[in-house]
Amino acid sequence: MTLILGRKRGMTQLFADDGAVTGVTVVAAGPCVVCQTKTDEVDGYNAVQLGFEDIRDKVSKKPLRGHYKKAGTATKRFLREERLSAPPQLAVGDTVTVEQFQEGDVVDVVGTSKGRGFAGTIKRHGFHRGPETHGSHNVRQPGSIGCSAYPGRVFKGKRMSGHYGAARHTVKNLRILQVDTERNLLYIKGAVPGPRNGLVQVRTAKTGVKKG
Repeated sequence: MTLILGRKRGMTQLFADDGAVTGVTVVAAGPCVVCQTKTDEVDGYNAVQLGFEDIRDKVSKKPLRGHYKKAGTATKRFLREERLSAPPQLAVGDTVTVEQFQEGDVVDVVGTSKGRGFAGTIKRHGFHRGPETHGSHNVRQPGSIGCSAYPGRVFKGKRMSGHYGAARHTVKNLRILQVDTERNLLYIKGAVPGPRNGLVQVRTAKTGVKKG
């Protein structure tokens, strides 16, 4: 498994030699530092911990500062762990950059979607609204949500109004169209979740099925 952390910088377009245009998301990825490695013999599973983006020691909590000090690296803003199917090939202190990716690689991108606060059923779930004429008072209301005598309650999981967004989402099987090693940029075909400058995790796709 190949993993790197970065920030979503926005979207742009790439032009092919034949003039075809493709919308891509620009991700400023890495460099990330290996802060810890885990093996099946010691920890019960294989994994690698990556730290990204230096911060002041006072910003981080004291146990985390000791964790970074043990690894011999500066305090990081983000720390993420990726499980591996085999013992890690990296060592503590190694640096992970965009050079490990190549054009045409298929990746999964993990991000946190934009928070939209409290939203109704139309915006949150795509419900249709009611008519605005002929005396109808049910325009944007959700309508009936349960039965009468049986079951006499609302089923769990009913799609209703509530908190919308600000959740972890994974977009699978996106293709890398360009790698800029000088500026640590990845140009990924399509859209990825999250706002501009939001944290994203780019990892090798688990299924490896390319999208068109």
